Amino acid sequence: MKVFVSIALGLLGLVVAAQAVSVPQMQQDVNAFLTKTTGPLRTSLLGDLAGDFSPTADASAYNDGGKAAQRLVQEVNDGRTLKQKNFFSLFTPKHREEALMLFEVFINCKNWDPCIRNNAAYFRSRMNEGVFTYAVYVGVIHHPVAKGVVLPPLYEITPHMFTNSEVINKAYTAKMTQTPGKFTMGYTGSQKNPEQRVAYFGEDIGMNVHHVSWHMDYPFWWQDKFGYSMDRKGELFFWVHHQLTARFDAERLSNEMNFVDELYWDRPIVEGFAPHTTYKYGGEFPARPDNTNFEDVEGVAKIRDLMIWEDRIRDAIAHGYVTASDGTTIDILNDKGIDILGDLIESSTYSVNPYYYGALHNTAHIVLGRQGDPKGKFKQPPGVMEHFETATRDPAFFRLHKYMNNIFKEFKDRLPSYSKEDFLWEGVELETIEIEGSLETFFEDFEFSIGNAVDDSQNVADVSLTAVVKRLNHKPFSFKMQVNNNKGAAAVASARIYMCPRRDANGVAFHPNSGRWGCIEMDKFYVELAPGANTVIRPAEKSTVTIPDIPSFDFMKEKTDAAVAAGADATGLEEFGRSCGIPNRLLLPKGKENGLEMVLMAFLEDGEADKADDFTIDVNSEFGGTHAHCGIRGQKVPDKRALGYPLDRSITDFRMTAAVPNFKTSLVNVYHKPSD
Repeated sequence: MKVFVSIALGLLGLVVAAQAVSVPQMQQDVNAFLTKTTGPLRTSLLGDLAGDFSPTADASAYNDGGKAAQRLVQEVNDGRTLKQKNFFSLFTPKHREEALMLFEVFINCKNWDPCIRNNAAYFRSRMNEGVFTYAVYVGVIHHPVAKGVVLPPLYEITPHMFTNSEVINKAYTAKMTQTPGKFTMGYTGSQKNPEQRVAYFGEDIGMNVHHVSWHMDYPFWWQDKFGYSMDRKGELFFWVHHQLTARFDAERLSNEMNFVDELYWDRPIVEGFAPHTTYKYGGEFPARPDNTNFEDVEGVAKIRDLMIWEDRIRDAIAHGYVTASDGTTIDILNDKGIDILGDLIESSTYSVNPYYYGALHNTAHIVLGRQGDPKGKFKQPPGVMEHFETATRDPAFFRLHKYMNNIFKEFKDRLPSYSKEDFLWEGVELETIEIEGSLETFFEDFEFSIGNAVDDSQNVADVSLTAVVKRLNHKPFSFKMQVNNNKGAAAVASARIYMCPRRDANGVAFHPNSGRWGCIEMDKFYVELAPGANTVIRPAEKSTVTIPDIPSFDFMKEKTDAAVAAGADATGLEEFGRSCGIPNRLLLPKGKENGLEMVLMAFLEDGEADKADDFTIDVNSEFGGTHAHCGIRGQKVPDKRALGYPLDRSITDFRMTAAVPNFKTSLVNVYHKPSD
């Protein structure tokens, strides 16, 4: 069981009326709403619904007096909302506005039944399918009344976003001929494309879900009026994308490739990309040829805008302060600076001056997505970079985030290095850090349902339709630490474990100070140390960086229906309550047949000194799952140290860390077993 720190949940001004709807009943409702979202609601999957329900009939059902519901009903009745059977993109302002209007209806509901439940049924038949699906996901994630509800894997709800069009076409044929089908899906590109060697990482559907889920947990449009303030949102934005880039670089080393180069606005985009995917409605995802020169995107941004925003951000780093919208200056050369900078770069609603510093990240995603048709001449739909669930499929995603990563590094290098005194925890000695088990990876087949991809008909029954794709996994292993606690009393330690590439693609050893920036966070947890000698064994599957595979939608329905029939209080799906987190099986990089040399690092610190203010440590409790990259929903990040500590700042002399008894390293190798 993962171990965390607990804090009280503060939902600012949100009043939730007592309600008697059980978690299994709410789960059953969500399952019904998300089944075949492009077809009519299957009321047979639901209990009784209010047949004459009106969202505006009872204003007392909402915390805002029904204002959000009144506004949305007016938009729908006036025909101003996106029609059904059209694509949806969060990066399209009008689409996003409609999704947030529906989200505001959900988040202002005081209870599940009748408010959320009946509103979902009402608007499902009246709003665009993509708008509805997005609003349901973020509504369930953030509404406190929905705690315990598990969201099904997005790759089974919207298969078109995750599945090659060749497979989708075969599924349609199988459906119409009433022939169950299991179809093998490959990665995009061919062996002529060097990027094909690492396509298994960017195109991994579990990784895709992690990326989109993080942006649902921490949406750039979030406002505190929705219930709570998101703690260290900007810093988490930096850290989760920094780690994606570091992991991508480790995969490249595993395949004899150099680290990914950053993007330059005045140079061509070296790698092209052909998505081989289509929208359910709206045509194919646009392709981009190799060596495409950046062009202004009509109606969105000029390339010079992006360069100006970058200059202003770098100027702020050089000066050590940012200028807020009211003209005041805010010092950033401190522990809070990375959070401010992350909000600026994304840019989220938390940005202190969005007009001046722009929206570098979000605009860059749109600009990259439109380079196949920057003038809108061919009426192409948004590209893969304009959807969080598809963005990592494009190699340019990692180039873009390496570019932003380097801006963050420029800031981190402005901060003073940590001293030995910062690291030292008197009375605790970490003697060894090693691996119990073997670091061995392999590829396996994974089968998932694509039944939601095809249309329904009253005259054509459902048949089993699945896709099979190769994905990376690893053998079970554990981290093992030998620790001496010489304090004479029990102590709670904050443990951090990293794995860092030892050599570049040419076999040249990294200098420790440059190598630290490529370190992969493996785990972060609290553990109690008894007086004297301690053996700490931490299974990799418990890492606070990762999540287990979400079960199939069909399995979730079976478990839920059984729980409802039994009158149970829980569905048995509790361990899958969060989709934000790297899949367990991707904790290790692929490695090499003869071994990829890595430096294993462990650091122990006083847990009481490390914890966030007003946070109570409970090493036997679990709060929110993957807090290392995804925080704790609606609460503070458990520890107050910088994300990436103690490797986030420049370390000019690693002999200093060698003299710190609570810091230890060892050399390990990650081996890959090729498929038979």
